[in-house]
Amino acid sequence: MTRFADLPESVRRTRMEDTIRTYFEGCNEADVEKMAARFTPEAVHYFPPGLDGPWKGNRTIGENWRQLVLTIGSAWSIERMIIEPESFQAVIEWTHWKTKLGGYLRGDEWYVFDPETGLISEIRAFYASAPDGRDEVTMQGYDYEANGHRMTPPVKRPHPDADYTTHS
Repeated sequence: MTRFADLPESVRRTRMEDTIRTYFEGCNEADVEKMAARFTPEAVHYFPPGLDGPWKGNRTIGENWRQLVLTIGSAWSIERMIIEPESFQAVIEWTHWKTKLGGYLRGDEWYVFDPETGLISEIRAFYASAPDGRDEVTMQGYDYEANGHRMTPPVKRPHPDADYTTHS
């Protein structure tokens, strides 16, 4: 099998973008297998302090996002994406919709891809501001709508498997 690092840059760019988009599809579908398959087995997802992280392992990442879909109605949209295949890195701007709670969170994630497989080995999440209990966690003064960001979740909620009785 050809190493990811040995593929042409244009192919790596396309695969990296497809991997991130498919990961987000898996998140929105609450499909643990689809999410886990986009990561190396030992992948790590880092979060800001106080958010019960990091999550270690591809299955843990998938299972934790599924749990949030089923309990608080999580849904995600990708707002912007920059891919840098020569360094095996990407950055995205996203929105995490928390439909049961009636709010959302805006932020960015830095992705590191494994040069052998092209799978995600690390994600570092950065939030627009501290998740301090507000319904809308955004950068103060930035006009998201005018700058082309989604203002509603990209998928219908609640998810068919959701059980909102376990979280408030």
